Amino acid sequence: MSSSAKKLLDEALTLPEADRRRLAEALLDSVPRRDAASTRRAWVQEARRRAEADQGESVDLDTAFADLRAQLRSSSSR
Repeated sequence: MSSSAKKLLDEALTLPEADRRRLAEALLDSVPRRDAASTRRAWVQEARRRAEADQGESVDLDTAFADLRAQLRSSSSR
């Protein structure tokens, strides 16, 4: 954030809530929004990523650390 933007933000934060709300809405309206299709694609992609992560096998922390240490040892000995 530029110093002028930081100064503007600091000043804006001293405004009453109603003025901050109107200012925030005006600023958001000035920024181009992503089209609905690209937003939907991004959410579908994220949902798939999360579903794939949830399908993994759960392992207790001690086992996970032991496996990680073993992998690190084998990669450092190469």
